[in-house]
Amino acid sequence: MAEAADEPPAEPEEPAAEPAGEPEAPAEEAAPAAQSGPKPKKKRLPRSERPKRTRPKRVPSTERKPIVRLESPDHERGRRQERQGTVVSDAMEKTIVVRVDVVKAHPRYKKVVRRSVKFHAHDESGQAKVGDVVRIVETRPISKTKRWRLAEVVEAAK
Repeated sequence: MAEAADEPPAEPEEPAAEPAGEPEAPAEEAAPAAQSGPKPKKKRLPRSERPKRTRPKRVPSTERKPIVRLESPDHERGRRQERQGTVVSDAMEKTIVVRVDVVKAHPRYKKVVRRSVKFHAHDESGQAKVGDVVRIVETRPISKTKRWRLAEVVEAAK
């Protein structure tokens, strides 16, 4: 039995000697395999261990700003927009087409730019004619395209 006890320890020594010889042979094979195969992926850190990107803290103001309220409108429906323009068409019944010219400077280049917009306005009495300068007021939708109505004829055409 003593001989049997001596043999098992001898067997583990031989496999221990083989791994020492094995790294040389796979090392030669590993170099070509690394070139032809895909790159080994890097391990990603868990979210808790990643570097933190923090926003700068906002410094609260020392004084409070007052709430600015708009002045109340003249009547309960609110203040209506008013435009002044030239009548370019009165061919329709109870409807005129008013061209409103807008002249303003370009925000970046400061060149004065001339733009115009056409509005269909309701003219109940048919008093405005082509060429008249009129004032139109925003109102509820009267038809598909009419959202303005004639307030007054400022200047009659010559």
